Amino acid sequence: MKLVIHPAVESSRLSSIMNAAGLIRVVNAKSTEEATREIVDADAFFGKLTPELLSHAQRLRWVQAPTASLEHYLFPELIAHPCALSNMRGLFSDVIADHVLGLVVCFARNLHLYIRQQTERRWEPMGGEQARTDFISGPGVENAIDRAHRHLADQTLGIVGCGAIGSEIARRARAFGLRVMGVDSKPRALPGIIDDVWPVERLSQLLSESDYVVIAAPHTPQTEKLFRAPQFAAMRRSAYLINIGRGAIVDLADLTAALRSGLIAGAGLDVFETEPLPTDHELWGMPNVIITPHIAGASPRVPQRHLETLLENIRRFVNNEPLATQVDKHAWY
Repeated sequence: MKLVIHPAVESSRLSSIMNAAGLIRVVNAKSTEEATREIVDADAFFGKLTPELLSHAQRLRWVQAPTASLEHYLFPELIAHPCALSNMRGLFSDVIADHVLGLVVCFARNLHLYIRQQTERRWEPMGGEQARTDFISGPGVENAIDRAHRHLADQTLGIVGCGAIGSEIARRARAFGLRVMGVDSKPRALPGIIDDVWPVERLSQLLSESDYVVIAAPHTPQTEKLFRAPQFAAMRRSAYLINIGRGAIVDLADLTAALRSGLIAGAGLDVFETEPLPTDHELWGMPNVIITPHIAGASPRVPQRHLETLLENIRRFVNNEPLATQVDKHAWY
């Protein structure tokens, strides 16, 4: 059997791959021409597969994508091909969940606003004009300052997409005392986390009950532009949208309009319909928006996890076992 890798990987990673492959011949193709030649009789492929490369494959049985998301990896010929496809899901769950809870805490405690005030050397508790009077009079009764800061255990977090990442977000949110809800294309219970994950048809109900709405779904034909003006209208005016899923799930113009008009309270955004977000885009100047440049999954742990997933799938392929991260090509995940 033969495994073709393209683009080529560095020597240390190649050594680990060859050890896992055992008697399988591993070709670390350094050029497109070499990959085209070698894929003809390859049984497995790891890397960036193109329609041109696939057209030369005569006995390909397994393709390992180098990414977790597949919207930019899949193409019609690959979907129709009988080969199995696996991805890199599961590498980022805890990392992205940390990012999400960081955004939730920022919004609950107004940290994003206080950081801006710090750069201006301005001491001003949130709560509007009344906050100044309340601050002077001191604590004792609920005041404008109290009302401007949220108590997380009184809040509800709704998750759209309860896969590995969504489930980990839910687990961490529960630790903060938040009530957690979820919708998913595969309704089920998440024992100890969410008793009843609803079907996507109940999205409007989730939106109406959530103080924070987190998009953790993959980009698929069903989720593309799932969030448009009607979904923002269904949210609470005091609610925040957090998107660490895919930018294509949220219509950027409709989101901007919803934020501009105060239809929702704010947004924490790591992914966008257009990336990079244009420097002249209105969102940059909105104080109720936190923008991060598609880094929610960044962590020093990820490269090693990436290699471990690849090696485990190679081991399983060699031993004719089910792949650990096989996907449904038609569903895109």
